[in-house]
Amino acid sequence: MVEAKMGACWSITKDQFENLEKHTQWGIEVVEKYNKFVKERSEIEISYAKQIRNLSKKYQPKKNSEDEYKYTSCRAFLTTLNEMNDYAGQHEVIAENLSLQIISELSRYTQELKQERKSHFNDGRKAQQHIENSWKQLEQSKRRFERDCKEAERAQQYFERMDADINVTKADVEKARQQAQLRHQMAADSKAEYSAYFQSFNQEQNEHYYTLIPHIFQKIQEMEERRIERLGESMKTFAEVDRQVIPIVGKCLDGMTKAAESIEPKSDSQLVIEAYKSGFEPPGDVEFEDYSQPMTRTVSESSLSNSRGDSKPEKSSSKSKVKLWPFKKNKGSGPEDFSHLPPEQRRKKLQQKIDDFNKDIQKEMDQRDALTKMKDVYIKNPQMGDPNSVDPRLAEIGQNIEKLQFESQKFEGWLAEVEGRLPVKSEPPRQQSALYETQNSTPVNNNCAQDRESSPDGSYTEEQSSESQIKVPTTDFDDEFDDEEPLPTIGNCKALYPFDGHNEGTLSVTEGETLYVIEEDKGDGWTRVRRNEDEEGYVPSSYLEVFLDKNGKGAMTYI
Repeated sequence: MVEAKMGACWSITKDQFENLEKHTQWGIEVVEKYNKFVKERSEIEISYAKQIRNLSKKYQPKKNSEDEYKYTSCRAFLTTLNEMNDYAGQHEVIAENLSLQIISELSRYTQELKQERKSHFNDGRKAQQHIENSWKQLEQSKRRFERDCKEAERAQQYFERMDADINVTKADVEKARQQAQLRHQMAADSKAEYSAYFQSFNQEQNEHYYTLIPHIFQKIQEMEERRIERLGESMKTFAEVDRQVIPIVGKCLDGMTKAAESIEPKSDSQLVIEAYKSGFEPPGDVEFEDYSQPMTRTVSESSLSNSRGDSKPEKSSSKSKVKLWPFKKNKGSGPEDFSHLPPEQRRKKLQQKIDDFNKDIQKEMDQRDALTKMKDVYIKNPQMGDPNSVDPRLAEIGQNIEKLQFESQKFEGWLAEVEGRLPVKSEPPRQQSALYETQNSTPVNNNCAQDRESSPDGSYTEEQSSESQIKVPTTDFDDEFDDEEPLPTIGNCKALYPFDGHNEGTLSVTEGETLYVIEEDKGDGWTRVRRNEDEEGYVPSSYLEVFLDKNGKGAMTYI
C-alpha cells in the first residue's frame, strides 16, 4: 500500500510538471504572438504615414501654379494638405511609441521570462530527480533486507536440520550454526540500513511535497501571473498610444474644417474679375442705317475703293459711332511695356515688374551693406583680410543697383502713364483704357472696299460712300480704326506740361500750347486733341487744362 501510494504521488507530480511546462510554454507563445501583432501594426502605421506624406507632397503647389493659391478654395486645399502632413506625423508617433513602449519591452521581457521559466523547471526536475533517487535507494535497501531475511531463514532451517541429523558430524553442525548466525547478522544490518533509508526518505518526501515542490509551483504561478499582468499592461498601453495622439489628430481635423469654412466664393469670384478685367468700356449700340433715305455713306480711312487715292473723305451725316475695343491680339510675349494688354492687366503687370525690381534692389543693397561691414572689419583688423579685396565686388553691386534702379524708373514711368498720375487726378478714377496707337499711313491701291472704321477710343462705324476716294493707311491692328471725318471741336485746352508722344496714337505737345478738344476723357486718363486739320491724337488728361464749350460740361482742369 505504501509503495502504491508513493508511486501514485510521484506520477501525479511528474504529470503536473509536464502540464505546467506545456502551459507556461503556451503562455510565452501568446506573448510573442501579441508582440508580433503590435509589430505588424507599427509597420502598418509607418507605411500609412509614408503614403499620406507622399500624397500630401504630390499635391503640393508647383512653382508654376502658385498663383492658383490666391483663391480661398485653393488655400483651403493647401491647408488640408499641410494638416494631412501633420496627421501623418501622428501616425509616425503611434508607430514610434508602439515600438518603444511595447515591442522593445515585450521582446526583452520574453527573454527574461524564458530564462526564469527554465530556472524554475530545472529546480523542479532536480527535486524530482532527488526524490526519485531516494526512492530507488529505499527500494534497494528494502530488497536487500528482504533477501537477507530469506537467506537468514534458510540458513537457520539448514542449521536446524543439520543439528537434528545424528549422522552429521559436529563440525558440520558448527559450520551450519555459524552460517546461520552470519545470515542473521546480515539481515539485521540490512534491516538497520533499510530503516535508516526509510526514515530519510519519509523526511525527504515530506519536505519535497510540502516545502520544495509547493515553493517551485508558487514561483511558477507568480511568473505566470506576472506574464498575464504584463500582457494586460501592454494591451492597455496599446490603447493609450492611440489615445495620446487623439487631441493632436483632432486639431488637424479642426484645421481642415476651419480651412473649409474659410472658403469665400464671392471673394474668389472677385479675384477672377480683378485678374481678367480689361478696363474697357462696353461698345455702344449699333445704329440703324436707313438706306431708303437719300444719303451719302462715308468710307473709313481704312477702306479701299477704286476711286482716286489722294482725295479726302466727304463729311457724313452726324451719326454716333458704334464703339469697339481697338487693342491688338497678344501674339507672342508682347512689347516690354505690356502695351498690348488691356489697361488694368497692363497696370498689374507693370506693378509686378516694379515690385520685382525693388526686391532685387533690396537684395543687392543688403549684400552691399554686408560687404561694407566686412571691409570695416578688415580695416580695423588687417590680419583678417585685405580691405581692397572687397572693392571689386562693391563696385559690381553698385552697378547692379544703378541698372536695376534705371529699369525700375522706366517701368514706373509706364505705370504713371497708365494710371495718369503725373500729376494725380483729383477726380475719382473710372475704368481705364490702354495706350492707344495711331497708324503709320502709306498709300496703297484702292482695289477693294472696307466698311469698318475704328477710332482710338475703341469705336468703329460702318458707312458707305460711292463718291469719295481716300488715302488708306496700313496697320497691324486686328480691328483697324480711323475717323472718316474730322470730329467737331467741343472746347479747347492748354498744355500744363510738355509731353512727348512716342507711342502711336499720341500727340506731342509743348508746355503752354493751346489745342482744340475733339473728344473728352472717357475715364481712361486720355483726352483727344487737335492741333490742326492734319495733326490730332491723345494726350494724358493730367497734362491739360480743359475748357469745354458752354453747352458742354464746363471748364475742367486736371491737376
